Parts: sequence; C-alpha cells; structure tokens
Amino acid sequence: MSHSYDHGGNVFTVARTLGVAPDQILDYSASINPLGMSPMVRKALICSLDSLIHYPDTTHKELKQALAKHHDLSSSHFTIANGSTELIYNLPAMLPGKKALVISPSFSEYVRALIQHHWEAQHFILTPENNFSIDINKLERALAGGVDVLFISNPGNPNGTLYPQRVIEKIYSLCLSTGTFLVLDEAFMDFCEEASAKQMVVHSDNAIVLRSMTKYYGIPGLRLGYAISNTTLAERLDSMGGPWSVNTLALAAGTAALQDVQHNQNSLEFVRQERRTLFEQMAQFSQFKLYASSTNYLLVEIKDGITARELKDRLFHHRILIRDCSSFMGLSDRFFRIAIRTGDENKRLLECLGKIIK
Repeated sequence: MSHSYDHGGNVFTVARTLGVAPDQILDYSASINPLGMSPMVRKALICSLDSLIHYPDTTHKELKQALAKHHDLSSSHFTIANGSTELIYNLPAMLPGKKALVISPSFSEYVRALIQHHWEAQHFILTPENNFSIDINKLERALAGGVDVLFISNPGNPNGTLYPQRVIEKIYSLCLSTGTFLVLDEAFMDFCEEASAKQMVVHSDNAIVLRSMTKYYGIPGLRLGYAISNTTLAERLDSMGGPWSVNTLALAAGTAALQDVQHNQNSLEFVRQERRTLFEQMAQFSQFKLYASSTNYLLVEIKDGITARELKDRLFHHRILIRDCSSFMGLSDRFFRIAIRTGDENKRLLECLGKIIK
C-alpha cells in the first residue's frame, strides 16, 4: 500500500486508513516538541473558552508584548499570523518583482505560494555531499541574474543544518548589493535561539524573519506564527491578511507558551539529549547515513537496499509514520526525516527498524 503526502503529520488520515485511534499512531513525520504543550497553555485555553463569544483581538497586543519581552525587541516589530504559512502566502503579494530563488531542499509551500501569485521560482540546490553548505560565490552569481526575492530556512528543513550568523550576514549583504529581498524562515530557530538573525532584520527594509509557534510550543493544531521585521514592513504585512485570521485561543496559547520559561528550558534540554541519543542509535545501522541537526528532527539517508518510500510503507504497518523526503528538491528517494521523540517511543522505532533493515 503506498501513501503520498505533501507534509508530515497526517495522523488523522493514517488513523482512518488503519482503522485505529490517532493516539495509536507513533508520528515521527511531524517535528513537534516531544514534551507537548506547556500546562500553562492548557490552562490558558480553558480560561479563554468563555471569551469565544467575542471577536478575536485584531491588535494582538498581549501576544506582541509577550514576544517583545521574549526577544528583547519592541512590539512594533512583530506581525502575528495564522501559522507562518499564512505569512508565506501573503508575502509574494506584498513584495515587488516576479523572480524568486529558493535555497533547497526546503519547505514546499514557498514555491506553491509564489506560483499562486504568478511569480517565477527557481531553486538553488544544496547537496548532501557538501553537508548542505552554501557556496557564497555561486549564490552571488545566481543573485546577479536579477532575483527579486531569496527564500532560505535556517535551520534548514528537512536537513536540520544550522547556518552560523556570519553566513546569514554574508547572504544578507549579497542581497543588499543585488537589490534582493531576503525571506529568512526561522521556523525551528527556538531550538538554537542564539543563532537568530532577528537583530539584523529589525533595522532592514530588505529582510524579514518568519517564525512558527507550533513546533517548539507543541500546538500545530492551533495555527500560530509571526514575522519579525522593521516597523514599516510589520504594518504592511499586518494589513495583508483578513481581520480575524488569528483566533482567540491561538492568541491566548501563544502568550501563555512564552511565559512558561521552565517548560521551555526543559524542552530544550530534553530535545538536545534525546537527539544525541537517537543520532547515536540510528548511526549503528550500517545502511544509514545521518546528517548533523540543530533541531528536533534528523535527516537520514539509506545507503543501500530499500527506498524511503518502501521503508515508510513498511513502518506504516507498525503504526509508525516517518517523512519520506524524496519529494524535496535536491534529495533522492533514499532520504527520510524523523522527529525527536521520547526514549520509549524511540526504542519502539529502533526495534521496528531492526526488523525491517536486516
């Protein structure tokens, strides 16, 4: 039986197909905080139920203030959205030009959003052989061809590579010299906050940072994200969406999530430790090549034997979901991605892999 999905996290579809409850599925395809949402978020959601009789607060004031405190920036630099994907779909209409370059492999929604707005999108492909490093000279030549917008994710998705600040600064100065607008997707930056380029973009007319609140804070079902930019861009981006795209529960959850410092600290430490352990355990399979990650997921290459699609289908029957990465531009049918989960869950994954990969 073969199943093709564009994104990870199709746990409801899979559960229906197998005829089991969603909590019977071990979902390694979506990279969500393995410790789940903060207890403070759960409490805030329950407390906000009665306010659902009112329209959501369109100013997003409380969440912006919480973000300002969290990032040590003024609240005028934030635009709140219905997941960072909403921002990805609104940006092409706001930005001048028609030619985009996407550093790939990357999140498929960039190209989809660009095409929807009649942009021409080309890929700048990074290779696994070079550990997904970015050749600055080559990028300079690509941008010289008149690129209006450059999309890059840091850390990389699905590869988990963290590009140091100096590399991002170099890319940014290239963009400045070629008149290219830089869209920097930091959806997984909460796992390595010190590398964020947020301080750089707040002083720029030429760049924006996108952030997600669903991965690290464990609330993908609520849809919440934000952009960091200079105040002019923030105002323009704010006016792009509909008036109530962010609901009351999402706003309350986001505000509470930022305030639970202890849960966030525990999540960071937990993910770092489990990532190291899972990396070492997966590396014991001689058929696997693993790529270093700074996030809550690992990219794995199968050196010989079955394809990622076949592995996904075999694990599917064990009620385990992985992300087949063959649809990512620049990756072959031998690549898959797994989220970092708890030790017991990882044990089950490794046992099933042991049965399949002889």
